[in-house]
Amino acid sequence: MRIAREIWTGKAIGRNALRIAVVVAAVGLGVMSLPPARAQSMPDTENGRYTLSPVTDGVLRLDTRTGTMSTCNNNGNGWACYAMPDERAALDAEIGRLQGDNEKLKAQLAQQDSSTGKIDEAYPKSDSLKKDGTKSAESQRKLELTLPSDQDIDRAMGFLERAWRRLVEMANRIQRDASGKI
Repeated sequence: MRIAREIWTGKAIGRNALRIAVVVAAVGLGVMSLPPARAQSMPDTENGRYTLSPVTDGVLRLDTRTGTMSTCNNNGNGWACYAMPDERAALDAEIGRLQGDNEKLKAQLAQQDSSTGKIDEAYPKSDSLKKDGTKSAESQRKLELTLPSDQDIDRAMGFLERAWRRLVEMANRIQRDASGKI
């Protein structure tokens, strides 16, 4: 400390100042020649690879890189993690099976269509219902409606009038019953 104060105040003797400068330069070069300090690698749970969530009997672990999930628990011999069954793999297998079945059914359908005599040609546009110069198909398809006679209309109107009167009488009866005049 005394030497540093002498250098700072300028009271240092030339020989001591030279020694100090050589020592400072040697220490500086030594520090600069060392490899850079490296931090220890962090465990996978600390850099975000795994996400842990507590559950009733342990911890649920999600691997954010692969998407696999595991249940981890302490069974007395230490912590152990067991991979959970992947539903996505089961779904992909089912989709593959269904696609295979679909292809088989398409092949069977194509085979049946060719064996039943199905043709890809369109039917002729001529009217097949025309018979040797007789009525055309359009005249055979006409629908004729007969309108009701006046007698039929009178019967329907009489029915509606009677039904209406009975409905009004029933409403009046219910109204009298509600007021207590029975």
